[in-house]
Amino acid sequence: MNELKLGIPKGSLEEATISLFRQAGWEIRSQSRNYFPSIDDPEISCALVRSQEMPMYVGRGNLDLGLTGLDWMLESEIEVEEVCDLVYSKNSDQPCRWVLVVPEDSPIQSVKDLRGKKIATELVRFTRRYLAERDIDCDVEFSWGATEAKAVGGLVDAVVEITETGNTIRAHGLRIVCDLLHTHTRLISNREALADPWKKQKIEQISLLLQASLQARQQVALKMNAPEARLEEIVALLPSLHAPTVSQLSEKGWVALETVVDNHLIRDLIPKLRERGAEGILEYDLRKIV
Repeated sequence: MNELKLGIPKGSLEEATISLFRQAGWEIRSQSRNYFPSIDDPEISCALVRSQEMPMYVGRGNLDLGLTGLDWMLESEIEVEEVCDLVYSKNSDQPCRWVLVVPEDSPIQSVKDLRGKKIATELVRFTRRYLAERDIDCDVEFSWGATEAKAVGGLVDAVVEITETGNTIRAHGLRIVCDLLHTHTRLISNREALADPWKKQKIEQISLLLQASLQARQQVALKMNAPEARLEEIVALLPSLHAPTVSQLSEKGWVALETVVDNHLIRDLIPKLRERGAEGILEYDLRKIV
């Protein structure tokens, strides 16, 4: 039987990735000290791999498909094929940032001030290229972890670290000088897997449903009853993929409306609908939008 080898990012993205696959229709179960989670699809086998190593194992064919960040794709020396963007992270569905960080009282105010300084980071190759492109000569060394602590303790002059909000960095008495890279998750494969018709079809299925699940997180469905006499002004408030669905109710003079709306519009939209006579307004989450 055909089998697709899928890499699940181990670490901070693991739980968020398993949750996304669950929404897309696949149940992945990982157990402590087990690097090979089970999945309820006999055509897929899973392996837990650190995001930093995912491009290497996918690129050289140990895995057919995997999820990793743009940052680790840029850091890797092995080429992979990008299948699609999947913007999600541990705590939100927003891109993360690699930032230049220094102690609050550091004289460093810009990247130019790094000349002759020592920097620690996990993203060594990218940082070196970034600085070389700006003709900045400094010492960039690999950090095995606890990177922020190296700046706090004065072991280095600055660090390049990843963050979502910057709150932890500021809590440690550190200051963000600037952003170097905005990164997000990407679904990657290799040319050999995409050249196989069966694997390509399976990869396209996974890609479609993961993207549909993320799209659904950004929108909600709305249902309501509305007076027919005010239908035009209510419909004018309702953005949708095409146009709201309007159905005649058994009660004369009333219609039912159904539409899909960006979730950030809801808090302002519902009061406006209510003011215009809409009743029985229901909001509910979506699973997928294709």
